[in-house]
Amino acid sequence: MSGQEFLRYPDLALRSHGGAVVHANDESFAERENLIKPGPAGFDPAAFGHKGKVYDGWETRRRRTPGHDHAIVRLGVPGIVRGVVVDTAWFTGNYPPEVSVEATGLDGHPAPADLDAAEWTVLVPRSPVAGDTANAFAVNDGHRYTHLRLTMYPDGGIARFRVHGEAVADPRLLVTGGLDLAALENGGRVASCSNEFYSSPTNVIAPGLTRSMGEGWENARRRDDGNDHVEIALAASGEVRLLEIDTSYFLFNAPGAVRVSGCDTAAADPADPGSWFTVLDRTDVRPDTRHRFVVDRPRAATRLRLDVYPDGGIARFRAHGTLSAAGHTDLWLRWINTLPEPQAVAALSGLGATADQVKSLLAARPLDTPDALPAALAARARA
Repeated sequence: MSGQEFLRYPDLALRSHGGAVVHANDESFAERENLIKPGPAGFDPAAFGHKGKVYDGWETRRRRTPGHDHAIVRLGVPGIVRGVVVDTAWFTGNYPPEVSVEATGLDGHPAPADLDAAEWTVLVPRSPVAGDTANAFAVNDGHRYTHLRLTMYPDGGIARFRVHGEAVADPRLLVTGGLDLAALENGGRVASCSNEFYSSPTNVIAPGLTRSMGEGWENARRRDDGNDHVEIALAASGEVRLLEIDTSYFLFNAPGAVRVSGCDTAAADPADPGSWFTVLDRTDVRPDTRHRFVVDRPRAATRLRLDVYPDGGIARFRAHGTLSAAGHTDLWLRWINTLPEPQAVAALSGLGATADQVKSLLAARPLDTPDALPAALAARARA
């Protein structure tokens, strides 16, 4: 991916998406946690603390010895990184001249020692950056990663670190009878949106509950006869059985009504209006309310479209359901195809594949069907 097209992808590292800065070798002047805070960095020229100037970012001490400083970010939503932004906002005489970004994929909840021993892949080689600038770097790597390491040479301050990409769910964790097929953390994404004047539509599929109106999706006021909508590509094909449409914190700017439609892109073209079917008829909704609707006639879909009438804000949108057989298989194959090789070896071995089988599978990627998988693993992918 070239240029800055990757900025359309959600930030997988964002704190409100479950991200965390799990390690930094130095944070003498400003805390590492600031790197993944939502929103742009602020600055108060009069703010000084016991350690000196207060910055809304991560800042290390001035180095008097050779070396460099680094921080490790655990992605809130593991996935394929399409690009990163190293934002040095407000750092003018104390920003790092150069940075690099590496990634790794690890199972479970690795300790610092595990991260030190991990095999890291370079996503952004050592590159120059400018001060007080959102320095953007496109990434061309199709693997699913769980952690990123941001290094600055030799020291300095970085306000925000954004990691834009596509979520790839771990199917081993999807063990419930029903799951949120639209959730960002399960692989859902926004396919299109009519208007995102105030805030991103990706917010509606973010983890957790909103804490303010600013954490939802809000469009501009409509002055015509149309209505606004957001289209969600589901994690995989599935039957939605329960919808949740949350207008929390939207008091005087919630929609008057909503409607939900579905489309199975494996069998129809979403650009054809006739390929969409009704999931929820147009229904009045109330402000500041978590609405839940049982779907009377569930059927397989890969996309949902939420229409709001005529406009207004939505805090969260949930689509609880069950994967279809094809959707279950697609999730497993995508996960296997995108694992970095060291993690793939560990994960496939842990699922019972022999060393020879793992070697053959890695050589055969990308896999289109479960046929190339060992019998036990193929059965899991087809379950």
